[in-house]
Amino acid sequence: MARDSDGGSGVQEPDRAGVQFPRMLTLTQVKEILNVGTPTIYALLASQELRGVQLEGRRVWRVSHDDLADYLGRAYAQTKARIEVGQLGDEEPTED
Repeated sequence: MARDSDGGSGVQEPDRAGVQFPRMLTLTQVKEILNVGTPTIYALLASQELRGVQLEGRRVWRVSHDDLADYLGRAYAQTKARIEVGQLGDEEPTED
């Protein structure tokens, strides 16, 4: 077993200098940020429009802050494109 710097018998952690892990959000947090329901979040994950990772149990999901920001950027761009070609017209918005 490796010894730590003070001579103890603790296991040394690998050098992780410069490694940054993404901030991970729960699906509840993503739901609140997007102001949508659970079925919408699962549909976005299933269609891979929103990138996420499933951990351990089958219902333990996390979405990175960057992946949520990427999804929103794409959604804004797609909405802008639809407006520019007149696809949004008079349709009624739906509540989720």
